[in-house]
Amino acid sequence: MLALACLCLGLLGSSLAATVQSRMSSFAGEYGAGGGTAFSYSSEQLNGPITALRVRENPSHVIGIQFRYGREWGPYYGNPSGTLLEVVLHAGENITQVSGKVASYVNELMFVTSHGRIFRFGQPSGTCFNDFPLYPGTSLRYVSGRYSSVIHSIGFHWGLQPGCVHCKQEE
Repeated sequence: MLALACLCLGLLGSSLAATVQSRMSSFAGEYGAGGGTAFSYSSEQLNGPITALRVRENPSHVIGIQFRYGREWGPYYGNPSGTLLEVVLHAGENITQVSGKVASYVNELMFVTSHGRIFRFGQPSGTCFNDFPLYPGTSLRYVSGRYSSVIHSIGFHWGLQPGCVHCKQEE
């Protein structure tokens, strides 16, 4: 009987946590024209918060993207050519806003952090967008979109930064 009560309380607790998380999550959709192959970093977020990012650009577009969660780099999506730029976030720093410009492809991305730093990639041409979390205390959890030889479209998923599930312990 005690085991059944513990199981019920455990399930209720995880259900409540999922409900709170879903209420504190936001996603406005993808920016860009679409096309290409879909990508998502939804499972990588289990390794911890975003701690770094790599972006490849050419003279006109953002052509590739990669995020590091905790100490693990997620897959690279996009074209392997172009100029590679890398940003490492400070301890406790989160991405709190992403702006950019799109046309047929993602032309520009600007990431703003909780420490007031701004990182700009690509070229400033096209239609502007500005994306940010709807709820206070939330930040960028993961990115999804579509790619081929360039990033066709990109969307930003915002939420609470939970403790990581698969984090490697510091040595």
